[in-house]
Amino acid sequence: MNNRAPDDVGSVRALLFDLGGVVLEFDFKRAFRVWADRACCDPAELERRFSFDEAYEQHERGELDAAGYFTALRRNLGLTLSDEEIVSGWNDIYLALVPGMSALLSAASQRLSLYAFTNSNPTHKSAWASRFADELSVFRSIFVSSDLGLRKPDPEAFIAVAERIGFQVSELLFFDDTPENVDGARTVGMRAVLVESSADVGEALLRLGIEVETPDEVDP
Repeated sequence: MNNRAPDDVGSVRALLFDLGGVVLEFDFKRAFRVWADRACCDPAELERRFSFDEAYEQHERGELDAAGYFTALRRNLGLTLSDEEIVSGWNDIYLALVPGMSALLSAASQRLSLYAFTNSNPTHKSAWASRFADELSVFRSIFVSSDLGLRKPDPEAFIAVAERIGFQVSELLFFDDTPENVDGARTVGMRAVLVESSADVGEALLRLGIEVETPDEVDP
């Protein structure tokens, strides 16, 4: 898949970013380690049993509440942990901003409106929204799948986000690290960039005429 910014970027009026993997670093293995420590079992076995199944997707669409999802999760993983113990691992996956993204977002926000669209659930949202409140304040709005009732890569999700922003889908440039989500955006006519590193975001910004000063370029 082509991960470069499209050539026809002249009509881009706003940028739309995925959070996890594009803006925020996360490591799901941390959850397995926390749960394994609480349950005295092997984290590799928990990872093997875990899947992003229908219950997970329902939870991210707001169709299944946290208690319902954690019940399904305990069953799939063979755990007897309490909801509080599940949450202690569930919310331990977020690390920091992806290196280089702070400068990129700051530069981009001087020229265009920035928005985010993430597949997430209320429990995770409570973690990243509070932990990274300052860093995420650069976004005018953050659209969360569990609030929308729609999740990526559903094409209708991108249409709904564009409508809430108030722009045509073709006026948004979307950044995501998952090929299926990029395809979903492109299906409805939204420009999209597959992000494998922050360099892909930087290249896209350059094609929009936005130059980002790196630390090496700053005068002492």
